[in-house]
Amino acid sequence: MDKKLFRSLILLITYAVVLVAVIVKLDAVGGWLGGVLAAFQPLIAGLVIAFILDRPCNFFARQYEKALSGRARRAARPLAVVTAYLVVILFVAVLVALVVPELTHSIEMFIGNIGTYAANFQDLYDWVVAKLDLEQLASLDLSSGISDTLKDLLTGALDTLTNTLPHLVTMTGVVVSGVVTGVLALVFSIYMLSGAPRLTAQCRRLVKAYLPPQVSAPVLSVARLTVDTFSKYVNGQLVEACILGGLCFIGMCIFRFDYAPLISVIIGVSALIPIAGAYLGAGVAVLLLVMIRPMEAFWFLVFLVTLQQLEGNLIYPRVVGTTMGLPGIWVLAAVTVGGSLLGLAGMVVSVPIAAVAYTLLKNDLRSRLSAQGTSPAPDGSGPEG
Repeated sequence: MDKKLFRSLILLITYAVVLVAVIVKLDAVGGWLGGVLAAFQPLIAGLVIAFILDRPCNFFARQYEKALSGRARRAARPLAVVTAYLVVILFVAVLVALVVPELTHSIEMFIGNIGTYAANFQDLYDWVVAKLDLEQLASLDLSSGISDTLKDLLTGALDTLTNTLPHLVTMTGVVVSGVVTGVLALVFSIYMLSGAPRLTAQCRRLVKAYLPPQVSAPVLSVARLTVDTFSKYVNGQLVEACILGGLCFIGMCIFRFDYAPLISVIIGVSALIPIAGAYLGAGVAVLLLVMIRPMEAFWFLVFLVTLQQLEGNLIYPRVVGTTMGLPGIWVLAAVTVGGSLLGLAGMVVSVPIAAVAYTLLKNDLRSRLSAQGTSPAPDGSGPEG
C-alpha cells in the first residue's frame, strides 16, 4: 500500500475515533473544557480589558510620540498605558460620585413607595377592566398579589441572610478568588497593552513561520478584519451607551420625570445590547413609571423614542462613525441566534461575528464574479444586498 494513502487512512480513522469519543463523552468533554476556560479566566479577562483600552492607548501613544523626541520616545507607550488607566479610573470615580448616590436614593424611594405603586397599578387595572367590560377579570386583586409577592421576597432574603453563616467560608473563598482573578486580569492587561506592538508582530511571525504562504495570508487578513470589526463595535457601543444614558438623564431632569438616575442607568446599560436592548430598557422604565402615573409613562415613552431616533440618526454616526455595513435583517438574525445559543453574551458578540462573516462572504463573492467576468451588483441590491 502507498505510504501516503496509508498515512491518510490512519489520520481519517484517528479523526473518526476522536469524534465518536467526543460525542459519546460530551458531558465529560464539556466539563474539561469548562475547567480549561476557568484556568485561563484571568488571561481572557485581561485580554478583554486590553482590547477595550487598545484604541485609547494608541491615541495617547501617538500624542506622546509627537511631544517627545529622541530616546524619550521609548516612554511613549508606557505613558500611554498609564494615561489610559488613569482616564478610566477618573471616569469611574466621577460616575460613582455623581450617579451612585442618586441611584441609591431612587431605589430607596421606590422601595419605600412600593405599596402606593401597587395600589395605583390596581386602580389602573380596574379602570381598564371597567372600560373594556371584562367582568370575568374584575375580581382579580393585583394589589394584594404584588404585596404578597414582595413580602415573600423579603422573607426569602431574611432567611437567606439567617442561613448565611454556614456558607460564609465558601462565600469568602469565592470573593477572594474573584479578587485574585481581577488583579491578575489587570496585570495581564497592563502587560498586553505595554507590549501590544511586539506581541502583534510575534503572532504575525508565528503564523508566517508555521503556515504556508497560501494559508498564512488569508489567516492574517481574517484576523485583521476581525480585530478591526470588534474594536469598532465595542468602542461604538460603549460610546453610544454613555451618550444615550447621559442625554436620557438630562432630558428626564428637564421634563421632571421620576427616577431619572435609575432609569438613565437602565437605558444606558441596555444600549449595550443590539436591537433587543432598546426594548428591554424601555420596557423596564415604563413599568417603573406606570405604577406612579400612567400618563408619565406614556410621555416618557414618547421622549425615549424621540431621543433614540435623534441619537441614532444624528449624534451616533458623527461621534462613532458609520454603521458596520451589516444589513438590518442580518443584525436581527445574529442577535436572535446568538441569544438562543449563548444568552446575553451571545447577543452582544453575535453582531460583530456576523459582520465579519458578511464582509468575508461579500469580498469572496466579488472576487468570484470578477474572475468570471461578471460585474458585481452594487451594495444594497443583487446577491450582496
